[in-house]
Amino acid sequence: MADPISARPPEGATGVLVLADGQMIWGRGFGATGAKVGEVCFHTAMTGYEEIMTDPSFASQIINFTFPHIGNVGANREDVEAKTLYALGCIVREDVTAPSNFRSLWRFDSWLKDHDRIGLAGVDTRALTGLLRKKGAQNAVIAHDPKGQFDIPALIETARSWAGLQGMDLARSVSTHQSYNWQEGVWSLQNGYSVVDNQKGPHVVAIDYGLKHNILRNLVEAGARVTVVKATASFDEVMAHKPDGVFLSNGPGDPAATAEYAVPVIRQLLDIKMPIFGICLGHQLLALAVGATTYKMHQGHRGANHPVKRLDDSKVEITSMNHGFAVATDSLPEQARPTHLSLFDGSLAGLELTDRPAFSVQYHPEASPGPQDSYYLFTKFIDLIAKERP
Repeated sequence: MADPISARPPEGATGVLVLADGQMIWGRGFGATGAKVGEVCFHTAMTGYEEIMTDPSFASQIINFTFPHIGNVGANREDVEAKTLYALGCIVREDVTAPSNFRSLWRFDSWLKDHDRIGLAGVDTRALTGLLRKKGAQNAVIAHDPKGQFDIPALIETARSWAGLQGMDLARSVSTHQSYNWQEGVWSLQNGYSVVDNQKGPHVVAIDYGLKHNILRNLVEAGARVTVVKATASFDEVMAHKPDGVFLSNGPGDPAATAEYAVPVIRQLLDIKMPIFGICLGHQLLALAVGATTYKMHQGHRGANHPVKRLDDSKVEITSMNHGFAVATDSLPEQARPTHLSLFDGSLAGLELTDRPAFSVQYHPEASPGPQDSYYLFTKFIDLIAKERP
């Protein structure tokens, strides 16, 4: 489709991405019809689009996939990270084809439609990625109409009037509403997801700010007995489950906004020297709890090929990342020691406390990008619990 970034719709356009600055990116719509407003960002992973679309950390975001062939293995029940799709929509280069995979149950476009999510194909995603790298993640509306009829002024106004992710607490809206136990282990080709009974293992309470299921699976695989509680759970509600350790999950939105209710609980857990492990948003919240600050990144880190240096031994892990906010390294207090750094831009990718049994990473060890470079972190957490609470 010619002129993908243009003010005038090319022939056959049935979908459009309208940026808050008035730019229009035309394409062929698929999935659900209608319009949705959020932040458009790019993701560089070559695989895992189903996991990405169901990751609660992508709530209120529209994903521009840099890999051109998205949807070619369809969708299934096993590769989801949450109960529904949280990304608002996606932008892809090539039209979605019929799936070619023995595990596929649905076409990708049908799966999006069933979950009221919009796709836009036929877009020069490299050009859009270049725009986002230059200008940063943008507020935008993605829209699909089979007749190609759009009220462009109204869509521009919707994009411009959207408040954006900064200052927005989304963890509360994607979190579970009631506590539950989790026993599912990791996946294998022969058996699917295993069911593990770790009744004699250490009890980990996972605070759900928008967690991915594969994190829970890896905690189970490491030997933990896992209970999940809501994002707004109080200190007393967490402690009522008699945890041996507490996990702080990933999630969407501005960590400074979520911190208003999360940080007081984390500080109380730190005061009693509860072993703590945080991932992504959980990492940011742990940092905020000890007095550090966070900031919104220009374009964020979203991909499955991010190199991270371990400061203790200088080894490099290939990691999966998905975050638009980060912890300011120079804001860390003396008792918070940097443990990992991004080799893309030098931003903080991990920390541990020297006076409390707590550590965290900015990336996603459960996403298997290395594929197993970072699995040790789950074992490290279980070992930490054993040391602190024998």
